Amino acid sequence: LYHQAAAMKTKDKAIGIFQGRAVGGSTTVNWTTSIRTPRPTLDFWAKDKSVQGLSREELDPWFDKMEKRLNISKWEYEPNRNNQALKLGCEKLGWDYTVIKRNVKGCWNTGYCGMGCPVNAKQSMLVTTIPAALDKGATLVSRAKVTKLEHHNDKISAIKAQALDEQMQPTEFKLTFKAKHYIIAAGAIHTPTILLRSNLADPHKVLGKRTFLHPTLLSGAIFSDPINGHSGAPQSIYSDEFVWKHGAAGGELGYKLEVPPVHPILIASKTIGYGKTHAALMEQFNQLQVTIALIRDGYHEQSQGGQVLLTDTGFAIDYPLNETFWRSVRRAFGSMAELQFAAGAKQVLPITEGAPYLNSWKEAKSAIGTLDLGPLKTVVASAHVMGGCPMGEDTKLSMVDSLGNSHYYENLSVMDGSVFPTSLGANPQLTIYGMTARNATLLAERLKSSS
Repeated sequence: LYHQAAAMKTKDKAIGIFQGRAVGGSTTVNWTTSIRTPRPTLDFWAKDKSVQGLSREELDPWFDKMEKRLNISKWEYEPNRNNQALKLGCEKLGWDYTVIKRNVKGCWNTGYCGMGCPVNAKQSMLVTTIPAALDKGATLVSRAKVTKLEHHNDKISAIKAQALDEQMQPTEFKLTFKAKHYIIAAGAIHTPTILLRSNLADPHKVLGKRTFLHPTLLSGAIFSDPINGHSGAPQSIYSDEFVWKHGAAGGELGYKLEVPPVHPILIASKTIGYGKTHAALMEQFNQLQVTIALIRDGYHEQSQGGQVLLTDTGFAIDYPLNETFWRSVRRAFGSMAELQFAAGAKQVLPITEGAPYLNSWKEAKSAIGTLDLGPLKTVVASAHVMGGCPMGEDTKLSMVDSLGNSHYYENLSVMDGSVFPTSLGANPQLTIYGMTARNATLLAERLKSSS
């Protein structure tokens, strides 16, 4: 279900990356959180990244359509205790929080969204758009790896692919796809990889650069009563208290507060310690609440993201973590600890090597200020890969225009999160749905009128 069995990492192994590898892509395994693109993000793109026609007023009708199509609505059930702690902490501190909209229909509230919905209640592309396309005569080819786009002058002439076996290993079978118009939607890692491997025109060396991750920090908290964070909707509350605190490109990086599902394999692999210390933490699994902070990257001059690179074996993601980032990490650990203690936590544990269990907010304020933070010490993860093939009208900054159409090939479009000029400051699912609905509709109208 995941690339590299959910063990994908950046080049230096400092950031773990979750990305779906299944029919339906990451929509099959995401946590259903559906948030419209924040206005400050769209304003920044228009002002600084030459993006046109993507104000909230212009996008809202497309969000309306996709919310209706995918049954996206506020989660009306009581949050599970993991999310309830986030809500309670925000209420006690007077912080902003919002009930999350989810793309579900007939949800059983099992909490297993990240492993593929066991009852097909999640309105992912697997159960909505792909079946609808098949009904319209589309052909679905799975277990096929695109190797390159063939091109001549300003046109793509074919897509070449390698058939894979059930273990996702190459077979002797090669595939060739030909069409009037080609759409790449391989995600923010693999879209740049495919285009780089195909040696497409990129005169300003934009492709693969400015790749963003919403680098994410974790803070654990032990409560007296069971949290059972593995059960129930994984995400139903978020807080934007700190996302835009310093403005879009202000002095410090903003961060969004959410919670993840607390499943044994996820927590065991993303917590700290070895042997007895790790076992002691896992013994308190049912009392463990986890809050996460998603850093909003790509706006500040000291937050330029990373780069997708070609290697002999495929690709690598280089994402340097600088002092500006680590300052925000320290602030985020402080915010999460304050929230967790306000919600009633007995102890808080910032997920970074060497951090002690903290017994009060007073103790936490002092200890977090002196934590030894850094790559491979502090756990950093990402489930939101964005950028690398940015959109805009200025060809020095972008690979495609504001409708996702290539600047250099008249029959090529890109329709996925790789076109974002920055990260979003919000979970990207609904942004991708809304923008793709708009761009695909306009493309279909153009192709129909020219046929």
